[in-house]
Amino acid sequence: MVIGFIGGGNMAEAIIKGIRSQGSGFGREIFVSEPGEDRRQYLEKTYTIKTTASNKQIVTSCDIIILAVKPQTMDTVIEEISDVVTGDKTIVSIAAGITLTYLASRLKTKKLVRVMPNTPALVQKGMSVMSLCECFSDRDIKVVREIFMAVGEVLTLPEKYMNAVTAVSGSGPAFIAFFIEATIEGGIKAGLNKDDAFTLAVQTAVGTAQLIDSGVSPSKLREMVTSPGGTTAAGLRAFEEKGFKDTVSFAIEAAKNRADELGQGRG
Repeated sequence: MVIGFIGGGNMAEAIIKGIRSQGSGFGREIFVSEPGEDRRQYLEKTYTIKTTASNKQIVTSCDIIILAVKPQTMDTVIEEISDVVTGDKTIVSIAAGITLTYLASRLKTKKLVRVMPNTPALVQKGMSVMSLCECFSDRDIKVVREIFMAVGEVLTLPEKYMNAVTAVSGSGPAFIAFFIEATIEGGIKAGLNKDDAFTLAVQTAVGTAQLIDSGVSPSKLREMVTSPGGTTAAGLRAFEEKGFKDTVSFAIEAAKNRADELGQGRG
């Protein structure tokens, strides 16, 4: 089975890296279309894969085609490949806002999957959410799931949730990184040097995430750290006074609304 990527950017590379880390098997043959010659050479050398500048060649040569392009360029790509997509091809879109209905209206295959991965896939700690039509056999969807399990966890949800997923896990790494940036800056203002503030903030974020992942709920962890009248209580009170929770909710809503906009006219 040949896995093809249309687009050889960061997310495509993350998935390729994850597949290669799993050894032989379903990911033995990988083919990528990418307009940049330097990028093609880099991908070939780094991951021992084949590349081309032709999107159509990917479709005709591969069994599973992952559309790893920006939503704004999806119309152009779909128009280019539509006449060579046949019913035996599995098409996987990882572009925000691109609906299954949109893909079904333009491609001659019912084997369509919409996936929202996120950037931690670069270190195989990603969160990918899949939506798909009911026409898939267990065997076919198993391979698609394995591709994304190579870069982290996979969840399957109805498509109606995908724009919310985009806002929470797709955009979430940037929101969390923004908070860590602010924590580092706060540490520097409090007297720490930049390197020490960075180490403290990043390791605290990593350790906290792992502790929550181990089964300690976020609210329980907050209670564990917060002593009445202590330093943590003072900091949390400052968050509340500045409307921290509302700000985060507004950010999630704004990201979801933008995903809705990107999908307008596409389904």
